[in-house]
Amino acid sequence: MPPPTTTRHDAPLRRSDIPAAVPGARRASGAGAVLGAVLDHGPVARSTVARLTGLSPAAVSGHCGVLMSRGLLRESRETTGPRGLGRPHVPVEVDADRYLVAGAHIAVTHTTLSLVDLRGRIVAEERRPHGDTAPGPVLDGLAARLPGLVAVHAEGRTVLALGAATGHWVDPAAGVVVRHPQLGWRDVAVRSVLAEATGLPVHVDSHARALARAEQLVGRRATRSSAVLLFVGNVVDAAFVTAGAVHQGPRSAAGSVAHLPVGATDGGSASCACRVSGCLESEVSEAALVRRAAAAGLSVPSFPALLERALAGDPTARELFLRRARLVGRAAAVLLDMFDPATLIVVEPGAGRLPECLAALRSEVAERSWVCDDPEHRVVPSSFTGSVLATAGPAVALGALYDDPLGPWPALPAVS
Repeated sequence: MPPPTTTRHDAPLRRSDIPAAVPGARRASGAGAVLGAVLDHGPVARSTVARLTGLSPAAVSGHCGVLMSRGLLRESRETTGPRGLGRPHVPVEVDADRYLVAGAHIAVTHTTLSLVDLRGRIVAEERRPHGDTAPGPVLDGLAARLPGLVAVHAEGRTVLALGAATGHWVDPAAGVVVRHPQLGWRDVAVRSVLAEATGLPVHVDSHARALARAEQLVGRRATRSSAVLLFVGNVVDAAFVTAGAVHQGPRSAAGSVAHLPVGATDGGSASCACRVSGCLESEVSEAALVRRAAAAGLSVPSFPALLERALAGDPTARELFLRRARLVGRAAAVLLDMFDPATLIVVEPGAGRLPECLAALRSEVAERSWVCDDPEHRVVPSSFTGSVLATAGPAVALGALYDDPLGPWPALPAVS
């Protein structure tokens, strides 16, 4: 088995210019609204937080006091107005020096374990290929690896919770992976297994919904109220943001778009268990691209190797990614017409790293969508290209923390 790779990240995740928080749009509690506004704008004065959230100054001061007592906020340096005019004030900011959240992403071929701080910045990640894809070995392995990653990279900070994300059908309320065909998982109680093994609160969701939540927290501004996120890997699925909430559906199955018919026009449509000729996942998944590469005479051991060939300028590899981008563009056009989101985010490395692929995808949208007349602005790559899987797992736990910072987080001081 190849050794795991461990990466240290010092630069923050990319953030857009994030607008004022909208009261009630993302967070249910007043404390959550305050914490989110400080994440967006901090260091920031309490009076400004009151304007951003619509809460009274007294309420904001009270929430800030409680959040500071829990170690989630801290006071920054005292400031004054221009040229020293105006009353001095002491701004508040998210305290990233006390706590971390951990994340586990379970992919078809490997797992990614990572740590992020409370500002969403990746502290460390470790990727390891599967030795066995059965639930027991995968989950036990993640739990066994976590203490070592924390010991090396936490630098004294306490891990508050563990987030776990994977593809296909995940029930976050039950903490269960309902169905993951490629792994052969059905009704796997991920939350209970990992909670018992690690002693941490565990939050579980699909990776598409997790990445949509990450965009809301530390990514693109337009995702705050309305977005579709399309994830293209070995698994193809989606997430939908409506009125500020990431939609789950009554059975937590929202986002199952893998078998949308996109019908390749080059006579190379692949077969699939769904019996739809040329469905999306059978045409654009990582495994499908590796198979197509082999058929074209380009033998590569894995999808990352194929991507490296494309980035290095190999014409066959680049054409495969261009074809993938055009087919993803067809699916994107359907989703844009169905949901009319403010933004459609494509989580796919070609769109994120090869400009011609993003251009081809947008061109396909422009040709096929009836409602999207500005794909250059509405169709965008992920904010986390290059760190997608390391972001997905922690985002589940980080989103839960920002939604309810006064909830039962065992590692935090009790709310008095």
